[in-house]
Amino acid sequence: MDTKAFKRSLQQSENYHRKGFGHQAEVATQLQSEYQSHLIQEIRNNNYTLQMGDVTIHLAQAFGFCWGVERAVAMAYETRKHFPTERIWITNEIIHNPSVNQRMLEMEVEFIPVEGGKKDFSVVNSGDVVILPAFGASVQEMQLLNEKDCKIVDTTCPWVSKVWNAVEKHKKIDYTSIIHGKYKHEETVATSSFAGKYLIVLNMQQAEYVANYILNGGNREEFLAKFSKACSAGFDPDKDLERVGIANQTTMLKSETEQMGKLFERTMMTKYGPTELNQHFQSFNTICDATQERQDAMLDLVQKKLDLMIVIGGFNSSNTTQLQQIAIERGIPSYHIDRETRIISGNRIEHRLLNGDLEITENWLPDGEIVVGITSGASTPDLVVEDVIEKILELKATAAVV
Repeated sequence: MDTKAFKRSLQQSENYHRKGFGHQAEVATQLQSEYQSHLIQEIRNNNYTLQMGDVTIHLAQAFGFCWGVERAVAMAYETRKHFPTERIWITNEIIHNPSVNQRMLEMEVEFIPVEGGKKDFSVVNSGDVVILPAFGASVQEMQLLNEKDCKIVDTTCPWVSKVWNAVEKHKKIDYTSIIHGKYKHEETVATSSFAGKYLIVLNMQQAEYVANYILNGGNREEFLAKFSKACSAGFDPDKDLERVGIANQTTMLKSETEQMGKLFERTMMTKYGPTELNQHFQSFNTICDATQERQDAMLDLVQKKLDLMIVIGGFNSSNTTQLQQIAIERGIPSYHIDRETRIISGNRIEHRLLNGDLEITENWLPDGEIVVGITSGASTPDLVVEDVIEKILELKATAAVV
């Protein structure tokens, strides 16, 4: 499929909408009342610090809603106002936050059902309105919706679109796109649909395995089994790794993406020599500014003397997981929660581990004076962060009385 030609024809269609519908001011007021927090703004104004009783809170200096997320949510709200009676669908969660997605359901914006691990688009009829979420949708999904004569509202983050442009450039010059990401993640599914040949690499361990195969060869069957769900159809590691380009899921750890790029650059230079490097390796900067800012702010925050760290965000939010990883790697007791109700009491908290499991930890909140670091993922409203802070303050105040 000529993805560029399809995108161009889709964008010229009267059923395709990439901008708002003129309700920006009204929606901005609504979003402010539903998602923003006076307390969080006060903490920002106080050098990102709150001291109350035995508790000192340090907020990361970049956290919460990024521009792309805010834009996607605002467009979804505008869509409901502009199409008050039409049936509206979203191809996936609008963003990775349970409270925002619940709000979509309350506004009678429905999610495409999933049956047996696959989305069931048979529920969508001609003339229905379909919202593409912030992480985008695959070419195949967009083509299907276009053929159904749906009204498409595209809230895809421009940073995600930038990655799509990168893999399309790789495809044009017959390079394999090595995508740093999670093969099941909606964004990477969409990105790979725009690529030609591709290989999705999760971490440096996998990247080093691929680099070693490029330099020394190896067991082809073992390679294909290892990446069976993470490569393009008909992928041949003996041929398709001769020329590679680097791309990434925008929510992955910035430092790891950079490290991966340098690894493959060195690998191709070693194999083909410096004069031939540009014939075998391509790299474009596709690291999202907002992801980078939140990770940099987290790196600054963990330099402080913290007793514990709270990372707030959806349990399926990749960028939130990366923030949690930064704290854990530095040995700070850290708890990834998606809302304040995960804090069961001063003695018990339910939280997500890096491997995805949920765990209840006992005696997580120390007695006496404590210093707490707090950050949140790019899909987390300030109001959710406020709820968590107030719960911690309430528990500490109660403990002091007792």
